[in-house]
Amino acid sequence: MSAAADASLSLSGVVAGYGKGTVLNGVDLDVGSGERVGLLGRNGAGKTTLMRVLMGLVAARAGEIRFGGRPIRATETFRIARLGLAYVPQGRDLFADFSVEQNLLLGCIAQRGHTARDLSPAFEAFPWLHARRGERAGSLSGGQQQQLAIGRAIVSRPKLLLLDEPLEGVQPSVVDEIVDALARLCSASGMGLLLVEQNVDVVLALCGRVAFIESGEVRESQPSDAVRDDPLRLERYLGI
Repeated sequence: MSAAADASLSLSGVVAGYGKGTVLNGVDLDVGSGERVGLLGRNGAGKTTLMRVLMGLVAARAGEIRFGGRPIRATETFRIARLGLAYVPQGRDLFADFSVEQNLLLGCIAQRGHTARDLSPAFEAFPWLHARRGERAGSLSGGQQQQLAIGRAIVSRPKLLLLDEPLEGVQPSVVDEIVDALARLCSASGMGLLLVEQNVDVVLALCGRVAFIESGEVRESQPSDAVRDDPLRLERYLGI
């Protein structure tokens, strides 16, 4: 699995919301090819809405979204996936009565040719999935289900992976497994990452840059080292 030469993501003036309400108020954000960016903000700041807009699940009302230099603002979700974006939503959205393997195969829908049923990226990231591929997804623990959800996303060999709260409710030992697997995958494949996560230490460990979103706007973006050394910035945006 290798990322294309241009797998950059660019948002300019993106406005979106639900019904008459506005959640995103002119978001500007860039993620370079192969870059790992963390998106931090308080609850209700617009993080999940932004992820859903990127996948075409919520329509942007204004602004421009480009991926790999191509405009994708009005593109259908399945076409966005074929361009190389993959999304692991908050809550996982697995099919509990499907087997592990059946859930993984759903992630291959965007693939064509010889990789259309190749689940090796998931098995390489989380080897236990192979041994338990015939078991019901609903029988897995919460942490195992999260690994399965990530595995389902990466079998599509994405250029950019969107992760929304992937470690919520996951025990520390499994958190370490997931973080290590993501770091290896990004390093080996050149895959980029846009990560929404409340665990600031994980964000700073996985991502080279952090963007802060507040009231539906990205207020600033800083290298992770600068954020780590500035607790006042974390207090301002996160209250910690």
